[in-house]
Amino acid sequence: MLVVNKPAGLVVHPDGRTVEPSVSEWFAQTYPDSKEVGESIEKTSGEIIERAGIVHRIDRDTSGILLLAKTKEGYECLKDQFKNRQIEKIYQVFVYGNIKEDRGTINLPIGRSTSNFKQWSAEKGARGEKREAITYFQILKRASDKSWSFVEAKPKTGRTHQIRVHFKAIQHPVVSDKLYAPKKKGLLGFKRLALHARSITFNTVFGKPMTIEAPYPEDFQHAMDIMDKNVLN
Repeated sequence: MLVVNKPAGLVVHPDGRTVEPSVSEWFAQTYPDSKEVGESIEKTSGEIIERAGIVHRIDRDTSGILLLAKTKEGYECLKDQFKNRQIEKIYQVFVYGNIKEDRGTINLPIGRSTSNFKQWSAEKGARGEKREAITYFQILKRASDKSWSFVEAKPKTGRTHQIRVHFKAIQHPVVSDKLYAPKKKGLLGFKRLALHARSITFNTVFGKPMTIEAPYPEDFQHAMDIMDKNVLN
């Protein structure tokens, strides 16, 4: 197994629409003996997308922890843990507005958005199959002017864009989310999604529990320096 701290702006694997660097391509080049580990996907066009080492994904503009598998044994081990929801992922995120509850659970199924084919939705009117989605959250800090909240989020399920979709559904979208909050102005200096995959807890192939934490990238650390001067609690 391999754990990397993915920078924002880098895709996890190719999508077949653009030609750009990806984590999976870097992995295949760096660990050529492991390039057959993982599962490829076939697009409707028939194109095969190779995903060397990939067990799970985080969004292009999300920074932080990403697990990769270097062997078939490691791949099956991690895949089973994700399938059985035995892996704990902790994200830290800045959202717009003042969330009044100190902690809570967002339990809203997610379907397709009716207004934008790129979006998912946990709100009324979502179309297609609605899949169970649960996110636990805890407030870490609040802005003194109530313009943002700094939140720790733990998704129990792993739906596409889950944290972004869930916080939008409760009227507190992620800061600088150009897909789900395009009309809101940026805060805290963010030029990208204010979402960081902070830590992950999983078992090795030997059954040993392991927790790994990803340090903050420069833009997140800058935001936290601003935060420390403008907090309500």
